[in-house]
Parts: sequence; structure tokens; C-alpha cells
Amino acid sequence: MSVHPVDEKLPALKMATTGLQHVAAMYAGVVAPPLIVGAAIGLSPADLTFLTGACLFTAGLATFLQTLGIWKIGARLPFVNGVTFAGVAPMTAVVASTDDKSDALPVIFGAVIVAGLLGFLAAPFFSKAIRFFPPVVTGTVITLIGVSLLPVAFGWAQGPDPTARDYGSTTNLGLAAATLLIVLLLRRFTRGFVKQVAVLLGLVAGTVLAIPFGATDFGPVTDAAVVGFPTPFHFGAPQFQLAAILSLCVVMVVSMTESTADMLALGEIVERPADERTIAAGLRADTLGSAISPLFNGFMCSAFAQNIGLVAMTRIRSRYVVATGGAFLVLMGLCPMAASLIAVVPRPVLGGAGVVLFGSVAASGIQTLVKVGLDKDNNVLIVAVSLAVGIIPITAPEFYHAFPETAKIVLDSGISTGCVAAVALNLVFNHLGRGADAQDVTHPMEAVPAQPIS
Repeated sequence: MSVHPVDEKLPALKMATTGLQHVAAMYAGVVAPPLIVGAAIGLSPADLTFLTGACLFTAGLATFLQTLGIWKIGARLPFVNGVTFAGVAPMTAVVASTDDKSDALPVIFGAVIVAGLLGFLAAPFFSKAIRFFPPVVTGTVITLIGVSLLPVAFGWAQGPDPTARDYGSTTNLGLAAATLLIVLLLRRFTRGFVKQVAVLLGLVAGTVLAIPFGATDFGPVTDAAVVGFPTPFHFGAPQFQLAAILSLCVVMVVSMTESTADMLALGEIVERPADERTIAAGLRADTLGSAISPLFNGFMCSAFAQNIGLVAMTRIRSRYVVATGGAFLVLMGLCPMAASLIAVVPRPVLGGAGVVLFGSVAASGIQTLVKVGLDKDNNVLIVAVSLAVGIIPITAPEFYHAFPETAKIVLDSGISTGCVAAVALNLVFNHLGRGADAQDVTHPMEAVPAQPIS
């Protein structure tokens, strides 16, 4: 009996290198939220390092839940889980509203625990929304995920600090372009294992190229401790404040919406479509991982869309590869020195690789849309308007500036707004008011058949 590629166990060396490649692709996304929130609180360098390590450790635990699974928990797809960036704005708002900054993290942790537990209970009901995601919707959302991530890569390519003098310099952009070129050359002119780890090799080569330009900082390695453990409740016991809980519950809804879209996208890419049961299990992993995370001083966890691009590009679909990446994350949380090795990779080098990764996600979405049948006016309108709504936060970041902060948590997520728009427009155009053109209406879970050209 043949094993599906998702359940395939690869040789140890290949498992390790490809797993590390996943960690390299998402590392910056995991460490950014604790660095931002920690800086807002005014944590000492030691506590900031501790918080970052804790988030890496809990990301690894959440990844285990998602990829390996227990009981009805875990989508058992090649998903990396980590700290969701959607929670940064409300968490910094909690920090700003807390008089004693030493209470800020306990308040945040308490809110994340409650939001995670409520999300866990809501997962089976939330998963029923699968019927509202036909291919015209999933294709649009997958495309939007890739398009929404590309600005992240462009930001990385310019440098780590927007206020620095060398931000966007020719050196930084040159390093990003060189990394991109190396990845493309490896993908074009190599085969087998080397081709599959082209991104990792590109990151290593780009880091070496950056050394003469002074863009590679080995300070984190020399300053990091060899062993460290995220002691439970290091920053104090959780505190439960209603305003913070409500704010993080909104973030949890946004996170669950994005995770649903991510699971549908990855299901298409690995050729194991995510059904209602898979989505419910995946959402349970996200929410349970979030509820457990604060116990070890971590934040809310969610599936990382960045890694979908890596799966799409390498065609390595094994969930055990990503579980190996989760093991690396746990190791980094327990060994700060190991975590610092990834931190050595310059941000412009990550940006160059990110162009390939995130662009691959958008390309996968376009492939899905091509199968849908865009010769139908209804589908063209659904895709056009949904993409337009979804890229508003990217092209016009201040578009919703007059809205309440709570509303902006949702509106500033282009993936969420575009997803809602696509679902609503599909219902309006393809399922409500069926009349003379009923023959043009498809089943919610079926693609529109292509019409012959007359």
C-alpha cells in the first residue's frame, strides 16, 4: 500500500536539512512579535532574549500538535505554527494601557489563555464554514496570501531597521538580489536533493556574501547562553482583564479565519484537500497551542503562511519534515546559542529568498483560479473585487485610520477581509437569486466547468 507524500518519512539527513529550511523561512516572523512587545514594555536585554526563546519553544510545541497530532487535534499537514503577528497591535495597546509595565505580560498571557480555550471550543463550529469555500474562493484567498506576504519580503530586503541610514541601500538590495539569483540558479541547474534545499543553500551563500559588507552580525552567537529553559510564569502569574480578553478574542477569530484559508491552500498544494474534519482538527491545534503557550511565556500561535510557499516550491510534502522543523524550534528555545545561528542570517538575505517563497504561494492560487473557469463574468467579479479589498491594507495602510481600534484588528488583515469578501460575493453571485441563468451556477464545492469557445 503506497504512502501519501504527506505521511512519507524521508531519510534523516534530508529530514533535518529540509526541516531547518522551514525554520529559516519563518524565523523572522516568530521573533518579531516578542521583540516589538518586549521593547514596548522596556524589558532588559536578558528578559527580551528569554521572551524570544520562549516564543520559539512554544512555536515548536504548537508545530508538533499541528503536524503529528493527538486525538482530534492537529490537521496532520506540513504546517509550521508560530506567533501570529495579528496580535502585535492589541498586545502593544495592552502595554500602553497598563500603568505598571511589570503587569503587562501577565495581562497579555491571561487574555491569550482565555482566547485560546474559547477558540478550542469553537473549532468544530468554525470548521463548518468549509462549505463557503469553493475553488473560486480558495483560489482567490491563496493568491491573496502570497500577495500579502510579498511586502514582508520587500521590507526584509531593505534591511532590519527602517530608521537606519543603510535601509534600502544598494548593498542591502544587492544582497537580496544575489540571494534570489542563487536560489533561482540552484532551482534551474541542479537536481534532486540540492534542488529541494535551494532556499537553505541560498540563505547560507547569501550570509557568506554579506560578511565582507559588514551585514552579518555574529554578536548574537557569542553573547548567547548554551542552555536555557522557558521557566513557567517567568514574568508572573496570568491576570485576567476583560478589555484585554475581548481584544485577543477578536485576534483569535482573525487567526482562525486565516488558518482556515491556509489549510485549504496547503491541502490543494499537497493534494490532500482539507475537509471539515481536518480544519476542525487544525483549528484545535492552533487554539490549544495558543492556550498552552502563555504557560511557557509565549504568545498566541497560528499557522504560518510563509511555509506554504516552501512546500509549493520544493514539492516536499511530508509533515514529518515540518515536525523536524518543530524540533529545531524547541531546541532553539532550550539553547539560545542555537537560536542565534539563524539570527545571523541578514534580513536582506531573507528578503531575497522570501520573494521566491511568497511568490510561489500567489502562483499556486493562480493555478487554482485557472481551473475554476474565469470565462464566467460572476467569477471574474468575485476574484477582482476580493483581491482589491484584500490588498487595501498593503497599498493604503492608513485607509481605515478613522475606524475604531478593535475594527482595525480585522480590517488591517488583508487576508481576512479578502476572504470575507470572496465568500460573500460567491454567495451573492453564485447562490442567491437563481433564475434564468441557473445553468451557470455551480455546487459550492465544485469548480465552474470551462465553456467551449464558439
